Amino acid sequence: MSLSFGISPALITPFLDGEVDTHRLAAHAKDCLDRGCRTVTLFGTTGEGPSVGVTERERVANEMVAHGIPAEKMVEGVIACSLEEAASSTSQALRRGAHAVLLAPPFYFRPALDDAIFDWYSAVFEAVGNNLRDIILYHIPGMTGVSLSHTVVSRLMERYPNAIRGVKDSEGNPESTFALINAFPNIDILVGDERYLGRACAAGAAGSICGVANVLPEAIIALAENGRDDPRIVELVQEIVSHPVVPMVKALVAHVRQDPTWAVARPPLPTLDRQSTARAIALLEPFGRAAKAVA
Repeated sequence: MSLSFGISPALITPFLDGEVDTHRLAAHAKDCLDRGCRTVTLFGTTGEGPSVGVTERERVANEMVAHGIPAEKMVEGVIACSLEEAASSTSQALRRGAHAVLLAPPFYFRPALDDAIFDWYSAVFEAVGNNLRDIILYHIPGMTGVSLSHTVVSRLMERYPNAIRGVKDSEGNPESTFALINAFPNIDILVGDERYLGRACAAGAAGSICGVANVLPEAIIALAENGRDDPRIVELVQEIVSHPVVPMVKALVAHVRQDPTWAVARPPLPTLDRQSTARAIALLEPFGRAAKAVA
């Protein structure tokens, strides 16, 4: 199956002495790309994006390029409420040559009506100006509390026909994803939940930005390209989501890389102990060598 977007791991972010460790991050990104991922995604939910400030994001992204990760291989997440921050970070990423920008809606003032969400995106896009391109709208209402309706997506596509690359659906509801695939066949619908990624790709999804690709990139690529779900992945994700998700993914990467630095989360997220992660780690065993990262 040919996927127009492919698989992009939502990279976790390593912290060393409280700062983003770009040496580890770049090595991890290179490993994922070498193992078949089309791009890598920085500063998404799994990457603790809302906990990484504007200046820090810019520094890290530039250092990633300096470490040999081409800008065009990076999707940059922007999760911000203020128009200034969202427009600035989006502009910087696009000027740098990013493959795309994953742009979440504003999430503090809720509930937000469709007209208000449309106006916010429009204001960001107008501030970005002529460089506007390759925007992936980020639908993750469980975290933002804001749902991106089909009406908002349609209006943005009509107003900015050359800017909307796709929608990342992280609602975790298969019906929502399949409805997006059917409603918007001309843009990339990306799946955030690995439990039904195979079925969704068989139905027309363009690929995924997802957390488990940090740990099992080959397995995630295979289920997407084959258009069939993997019960081992389903069981693993069920275990992951029964805990704080981001710390659990970090713990799994720490395990496969045999490097405890990866497990450290930035407050307010917790860092999980071994007892909490034991079952998820055991669920990696059926994947054998595929669950071993390159040093």
